[in-house]
Amino acid sequence: MSDIPLERVHKTVDDIYRGESRRVLATLIRLLGDFELAEQALHDAFIAALQQWPRDGIPAKPRSWLISTGRFRAIDHIRRRSRFNDSLTTLAEQLESDVSQEEIHNDQEIQDDMLRLLFTCCHPALPPDGQVALTLREVCGLTTEAIAHAFLISPTTIAQRIVRAKAKIRDANIPYEVPSRYQLSERLDSVLRIIYLVFNEGYFASSGGSLTRPDLSAEAIRLGRLLTQLVPDPEVLGLLALMVLHESRRAARTTREGEVVPLEDQNRRLWNRGQIAEGSALVQQALSMGRAGPYTLQAAIIAVHADAQSADQTDWEEIVGLYDVLLQVQQSSIVELNRAVAVAMRDGPAAGICLIDTLLQQGELIDYPLAHTAQAELYRRLGQAAAARAGYERALGLTQQEPERRLLKRRLAELPDKKT
Repeated sequence: MSDIPLERVHKTVDDIYRGESRRVLATLIRLLGDFELAEQALHDAFIAALQQWPRDGIPAKPRSWLISTGRFRAIDHIRRRSRFNDSLTTLAEQLESDVSQEEIHNDQEIQDDMLRLLFTCCHPALPPDGQVALTLREVCGLTTEAIAHAFLISPTTIAQRIVRAKAKIRDANIPYEVPSRYQLSERLDSVLRIIYLVFNEGYFASSGGSLTRPDLSAEAIRLGRLLTQLVPDPEVLGLLALMVLHESRRAARTTREGEVVPLEDQNRRLWNRGQIAEGSALVQQALSMGRAGPYTLQAAIIAVHADAQSADQTDWEEIVGLYDVLLQVQQSSIVELNRAVAVAMRDGPAAGICLIDTLLQQGELIDYPLAHTAQAELYRRLGQAAAARAGYERALGLTQQEPERRLLKRRLAELPDKKT
């Protein structure tokens, strides 16, 4: 009989769910061979933990316990259904005999399952929108509502994409594996794009009460490191550099109370110099390979920021030049927005306003809250309070992340009441 307080068990289960549930799911998919069955097994395993751990104590290896329990619950579920379908008896026997306990407790095998899951979700047989939706749901654990908000489309559409992607994996017998080196090239762009989506959701959450989700950022960086061991490609190094350099700022991006600290106001002594050194070295290694892609160029931009002792000492000329090169290899409205902000820092807010106004008039960024925030910031610097207020209010109406909403409200409160 365990003497562990119930509250402590519940907190432990919650913590494990946030930090480990995606890895448990990835392994259950490998062991059970079916997304839906694995998801139900994951759910059943955590329910079992809430029921048994208060009585029996928290196991020494909770993740392995959850995998083992989920697998056995799934097999029991199949056996119960086998009364109506004889073929399920064979499936249950196969699932029961295919896996040894050593395999369930093999930490390296479990770690690699996340990479297997990622490559399966990014299989070229799946449409790009299905790849993204499935990865954010299965690898990141985001709800369909959160994914829908991030892409400004309905939850029903996202749910349909996920269902179709799972059906395609099942019907086409898409293998649950890391592809061979020859096959990697055709999936690499999708994998890099989705790893960065995972990282971004962790570094700047699309909604919710916290600015960041460190578990997602850490998982994306871990996947990036695994990928560098598989693929000696400059863009793989560039993506890892980009994520590590961004991550180096984490401690300075919020106050202890969870309030957002803008880049120019951050205490740079809190930036992680070890991560900056690692990221900068990765940038140089990627550039030395002779092909600078979008991730490498973005990482080079962040490295320039990291080299500056203060916001005032940032080499904006170099940053604008890097954005010019980036636009040659990746035409993007968001890249143009970021370049406009850099131009404003180099040439003054009026120069940046002209560029941002033009981008917003084109319509592609009209529902992108950070575009309106950037516009409002520049109008504020120009002393045009009425225009700044309009931009902040528009951004506030589009933002669902609470820390960012509080920052926008503070900005609005700081504006003078007098209209200018």
